[in-house]
Amino acid sequence: MTEQLRLMAVHAHPDDESSKGAATMAKYVSEGVDVLVATCTGGERGSILNPKLQGDPYIEEHIHEVRAKEMDEARQILGVKQEWLGFVDSGLPEGDPLPPLPDGCFALQDVEAAAEPLVKLIRTFRPQVITTYDENGGYPHPDHIMTHKISVVAFEAAGDPEKYPEAGEPWQPQKLYYNQGFNRARTVALHEALLARGLDSPYAEWLERWKTFGRPERTLTTYVPSADFFEIRDKALIAHRTQIDPDGGWFRVPMDIQKEVWPTEEYELAKSLVDTSLPEDDLFAGIRNN
Repeated sequence: MTEQLRLMAVHAHPDDESSKGAATMAKYVSEGVDVLVATCTGGERGSILNPKLQGDPYIEEHIHEVRAKEMDEARQILGVKQEWLGFVDSGLPEGDPLPPLPDGCFALQDVEAAAEPLVKLIRTFRPQVITTYDENGGYPHPDHIMTHKISVVAFEAAGDPEKYPEAGEPWQPQKLYYNQGFNRARTVALHEALLARGLDSPYAEWLERWKTFGRPERTLTTYVPSADFFEIRDKALIAHRTQIDPDGGWFRVPMDIQKEVWPTEEYELAKSLVDTSLPEDDLFAGIRNN
């Protein structure tokens, strides 16, 4: 294939692109692939998770601008392009019963209408491959679930000239993937490797929660070798200072153990319009030489 390869990653909030598939994106950028992150919301209702920044009045008053600046820094670190779809963060409802979602937020939009900006971006950027979340959102945040819904609609509609006629010339992506980097096999492998070396593991509680809630196993189809880009991934994640504690559990597994024990990022192939054989090690398998 002589045409430029293009990858689009559709995410709910700024910081999601750096915690889900970031090493994969950096790897493809290094190979000359054009990579675009589509960010659905501004992350305005995200909690400030870095204890060092909690209670900062400037951040609390200007959270939208702060998170946009963090996104720009992370984008530069990863070497990707980035576009905002312009929706308002829904927040993560907590309590029993759960409170209603805020009026006007992303998760309350009509799915067909909310897919149009993404269709327009797909038709403009013309990616062969799109990554997003599965129907559970990776975890059940309403914005993640909504991101899945509009991504599926947009993948199907972007190539149909009768759908969204005002959104540009039709373009049909060839493959749709769900990010599955937080899979049980990886978590168990890292957990056991840490214990075998006499080190503390940050994953014991994760694994207990998996048992408690009976989280269903997903089908991992695609393992992208990306260990050489784990440091870039972490640097991009740390750029989201309001969302990430640099001393937190994300960074407690020594880099050499990560690279040795689990040197890939994982995906679930949801739709493919090209022939490919599973398992894959390349999101562009079946596309590169067609």
